[in-house]
Amino acid sequence: MVEMELVGVRVEVPSNVPIVLLREREGARRMLQIFIGGPEATAIAVALEGIEPRRPLTHDLVRILLEELGAVLDQVIITHVADSVFYSDLHIGVTGGTHVVSARPSDALALAIRVGASIHASEEVLAEAGFVEASADEPDDVVEQFKEFIDSVDPEDFAS
Repeated sequence: MVEMELVGVRVEVPSNVPIVLLREREGARRMLQIFIGGPEATAIAVALEGIEPRRPLTHDLVRILLEELGAVLDQVIITHVADSVFYSDLHIGVTGGTHVVSARPSDALALAIRVGASIHASEEVLAEAGFVEASADEPDDVVEQFKEFIDSVDPEDFAS
């Protein structure tokens, strides 16, 4: 298993479909991009921003239930991909052992963020769906070149 960090929630353009981005904590720093639903994207974003709703959202309710029952979400594992659908498991520690419960990755991640559980992905998932992000210097170079162009251009250059 490879430890991951939740980078954030984005909207894929031009489809306007929310995605969650995960990145390897060490090593090649491969990324996983998982398409999720709008409500789940909101639930993850709310937790990442540390916003406390007046009333518990569904994932907050699950967190409260775990606490009240003396259970602990130890980790979330993105286990496999089939037909472009990601699958994950919740590893919940209780007195006497661990229970593994299947969950949609979006729900699993929304809960993991709320309780501080670690997030992992199988090597198979990363081999199949992982990618290495382009060098961070490249976009900055393009932006810098554009800024130089803007600073050097004279509006008269465009006059007819």
